[in-house]
Amino acid sequence: MEYRQLGGSGLKVPALSFGTGTFGGSGELFRAWGSTDVAEATRLVDICLEAGLNLFDSADVYSGGLAEEILGQAIKGRRDAVLISTKATFQTGEGPNDVGSSRYHLTRAVDAALRRLGTDYIDLFQLHAFDALTPIEEALQTLDDFVRAGKIRYIGCSNFSGWHLMKSLAISEKYGLARHVAHQAYYSLIGRDYEWELMPLGLDQKVSAVVWSPLGWGRLTGKLRRGAPPPEKSRLSGKVSNDAGPKVDDEYLFKVVDAIDAVAAETGKTVPQIALNWLLQRPTVASVIVGARNEEQLRQNLGAVGWNLTREQVTKLDAASELPSAYPYWHQVQFADRNPPPIPIATS
Repeated sequence: MEYRQLGGSGLKVPALSFGTGTFGGSGELFRAWGSTDVAEATRLVDICLEAGLNLFDSADVYSGGLAEEILGQAIKGRRDAVLISTKATFQTGEGPNDVGSSRYHLTRAVDAALRRLGTDYIDLFQLHAFDALTPIEEALQTLDDFVRAGKIRYIGCSNFSGWHLMKSLAISEKYGLARHVAHQAYYSLIGRDYEWELMPLGLDQKVSAVVWSPLGWGRLTGKLRRGAPPPEKSRLSGKVSNDAGPKVDDEYLFKVVDAIDAVAAETGKTVPQIALNWLLQRPTVASVIVGARNEEQLRQNLGAVGWNLTREQVTKLDAASELPSAYPYWHQVQFADRNPPPIPIATS
């Protein structure tokens, strides 16, 4: 397993990390993701550690905290061998303060996560979303207090806009507070919006991407083909509301899948392995979160590392997945000699 520096910190993380959204299966949404119990989770952790994957990501809203509990049981007795990342901000109770990034809610959220995980520290704690109702200073001061108390080692954010993240970094610098070193963001071959604003920001400010949903809500598993309905057990089957991600035009999707298939024929790798490997070669990407319902899926995902696509293959995938840029990015390409993007901007 390759290990990469996490942003501007001294921490190294594996190129692949394991997402625990499939642990527990509590509620309609998370039951559709998976229902891994403690025994199976322990086996999956075993396989990960054997492969050198030691970063496990969770959140307090995954199965209402059950995912964190199961992860805590699965790593029991080997806490020093793993890195734990978790998140909070979303609604966790019925009270008006059981949501957001206020000192009140974050304090309760961090202490509850520590109890569920059975540990006294969290390696990477991330704000799960931007809370515009809480002053950024309040959220960052709260996280800084946890860092100083030893309950959190590094902080990050998730699903922030560019200005959300940049303003947060500026406030951390102004007051000498703990600084975001990671941004857990959606990024895939069929979702390249991250490249427009967040990637240049990450390069400039040394904030790494920890990528979630790298297969585009299951669209890049190799199971979707022209004219065929989505698999019965897919997140795209429509049986669970609000779990299909952003709409993707069918023709665009199949154009990308066709390109992946062509590269698969050249490499002997699977469609998911190629989609994951493409991400691992993008600027700012420190770790790509993979999930698995079972050992077979996990081992296939682990096969995405230890090799690299060729420059020509990357170019082929880039061309197939390229979309016209939004303003001002399409305009900035006209001044690329003085303001070069980290990856060429689409001009079509």
